[in-house]
Amino acid sequence: MDDSFSASWSALPAAVAGLADDDFGRPSGCVGWLVRDLVCHLVIDAQDVLITLATPAGTAPTRDAATYWTVGHTPPTGDDPLDALTVRLAAAYQDPALLRFHLDDVGSAAGRAARLADPAARVGTQGEVLTAGDYLSAYVLEWTLHHLDLTAHLPDAPPPPPPPETLAEARALLERVTGEHFPAALSDPDALLVATGRRAPTPAERTALGPLAARLPFVIG
Repeated sequence: MDDSFSASWSALPAAVAGLADDDFGRPSGCVGWLVRDLVCHLVIDAQDVLITLATPAGTAPTRDAATYWTVGHTPPTGDDPLDALTVRLAAAYQDPALLRFHLDDVGSAAGRAARLADPAARVGTQGEVLTAGDYLSAYVLEWTLHHLDLTAHLPDAPPPPPPPETLAEARALLERVTGEHFPAALSDPDALLVATGRRAPTPAERTALGPLAARLPFVIG
């Protein structure tokens, strides 16, 4: 399996496990979602990993780790029906301990399935075919962005940030997805947050970005 997938995914449930109960009711970095909604989304993502790795495909790959993603320029509003469903499902947990347990349970299974996967095996998802290795590599960007979302508005002592190696790989993949190079003046977390519209660039960052600033954000889905 992809070592970066393992590092990025292992860090996320560990961060969730370190949250206080009150943190689940705070805003996340995803527009319209509280932290509990984001954690519920991570449960669904872990289920998707399990489903995809158990869905073999007999045809040639149609996507790779970069082309798995689509790029838009309109930030989400939180009103999408699937987003709204996630909010209702998250609220049904009521006790944060149940949500932590479900993420740990399903997430552990997804991690084991990824470790056992043959990177060259072909798997199907959303009508497309990828190698398992490319599919898992694509998720490094997902996990890393959501790790940043998880800790975006937590006070005082938030959980540790994503590992440096996964931040670097997520940035490199985002540059492949968008076909753009983000200036070295932006750290990996800042490049990821600014490029995807999670926060506005500072005046200094806007200067460093140059003409690229006018093309932000890159909304990845």
